[in-house]
Amino acid sequence: MSPTRTRVSRLALRPTIGIDIGGTKVAAGVVDVDGNIIDRTRRETPSKSKSAREVEDTIADIVAELGARHHVLAVGIGAAGFVDGTQSSVLFAPHLAWRNEPLRDAVQRRVRLPVVVDNDANAALWAECRFGAAQGESHVVCVNLGTGIGGGVVLDGVLHRGRFGVAGEFGHMVIVPGGHRCECGNRGCWEQYASGNVLVREARELVVNDSPVAYRIAEACQGDPRRITGPMVSALAAQGDPAALELLEDIGQWLGVGLANLAAAFDPGLFVIGGGVSDVGDLLLEPARTSFRRTLTGRGFRPEATVVRAALGNEAGLIGAADLARRERSRRRDRAKLVTTRLLLPRRREELTHSASVRRNTRRATTTGTGTAIEPASTRRGNGTWRRPTTS
Repeated sequence: MSPTRTRVSRLALRPTIGIDIGGTKVAAGVVDVDGNIIDRTRRETPSKSKSAREVEDTIADIVAELGARHHVLAVGIGAAGFVDGTQSSVLFAPHLAWRNEPLRDAVQRRVRLPVVVDNDANAALWAECRFGAAQGESHVVCVNLGTGIGGGVVLDGVLHRGRFGVAGEFGHMVIVPGGHRCECGNRGCWEQYASGNVLVREARELVVNDSPVAYRIAEACQGDPRRITGPMVSALAAQGDPAALELLEDIGQWLGVGLANLAAAFDPGLFVIGGGVSDVGDLLLEPARTSFRRTLTGRGFRPEATVVRAALGNEAGLIGAADLARRERSRRRDRAKLVTTRLLLPRRREELTHSASVRRNTRRATTTGTGTAIEPASTRRGNGTWRRPTTS
């Protein structure tokens, strides 16, 4: 093996840092090529009132801590917000202070490593497709239930980010016009009915109204509704508390309604449900599956997608971000090689371009299966005239 190939191979084997920035916490880890987390750390997310600079400080502090212990290749950031098509800026984050924030360049200048930024749900979906519950499935929709709802779509094995990079913001689909006010500014968004915030909001309302069915929730928070958290309600549900179970069932029903809408739009083979709320498993997913089947358009006359819990749990976001950073680093290296090759072979490139142009001018579209394929409609004779292809 040549020294160059050995050096490239060793470079590709170096771990990467993945950072998952949510509404309440920043989880980070060092991830190897197989998706294993070999080191990790965590911080609280700076509040929405804090400046974007403070979030950058948190990220830089994490990279410095993990980078001191590991020789890393790159950094991937999964951000809870709209990430632009160049995967460099966060256009808008409902739960953070980012507005048109050039996050990639700002962090890259500080950490002196290649940085990739993507939506946190895209990162989680990527991890599930590479290492988790969606391995081997070509059409997948991921729904992450955390502070809000994030999502991602894989169609024909390709992660789709949309024309402007902001696809998959399922949490802000309006499903109840005029409903609860959302932090995004609209009313009736899906995440106002099926997220971790909803679980806390509804539990607090029961306690504030001194509902007798919520006595165990009131005991757990010592009578102070402000102490109620999502994990607290989930733990009570796991212990069989009727009020907590009812709250999760309500969320599951709204989750199923949203999944049915997504099935009508994307027709996936698999829904992967992730995020902290999914930790309760079937206490949430069974009501969701029932509601999904009841709401699905064409029910009884069409195949149904399978609804499963994410295999990688809350770590999917950081694992996916790290792997996307590795992939982008490799892509840039390969692109540099390709540019070199094109510079060395400009004449051959012109010939290929001309040939491709000729082929495009001699094709027609024919429908096959669920898509449109292209096949030759005619071929050129040696004297320059055209003839139709013969059929056997």
